[in-house]
Amino acid sequence: MNNLVKIFALAPVMLAGFCTGSAAQDFDVFTPIAKYIRIGDADKLSAWFADNLEVAVISKVTNDSSRSQARQIVKSFFSAYSPSTFKITHQASDSNMKYALGVLNAGGERFLVTIFVNFKGDSFYIQQLKIERLE
Repeated sequence: MNNLVKIFALAPVMLAGFCTGSAAQDFDVFTPIAKYIRIGDADKLSAWFADNLEVAVISKVTNDSSRSQARQIVKSFFSAYSPSTFKITHQASDSNMKYALGVLNAGGERFLVTIFVNFKGDSFYIQQLKIERLE
């Protein structure tokens, strides 16, 4: 019973450590992003988009897309190429920026996906999303 009391007494202190900005920056933002790419959910993926971002899908580059425009571009891609698998193959970070490369199998083809996210305020936002055909 004493151990149970100690656990409840320490719980608020332990939880406070998880609520700091540092903990937010240590969060693996690519876990939910990869999930939404893998299942082809442009609406949920777009919740991670910055207000303005660069989107490049199969050589069509839109440098300053709004969140809504980017969602439509990605939704069109997912409609044409239904995703079956997606796996992050490389990650790196520097300061408030994180970067990931992944391979997407969609519509019977393979694509290289490049994602740049930026930590702004209290969350991460996708600044750049590229989807390129792998030969």
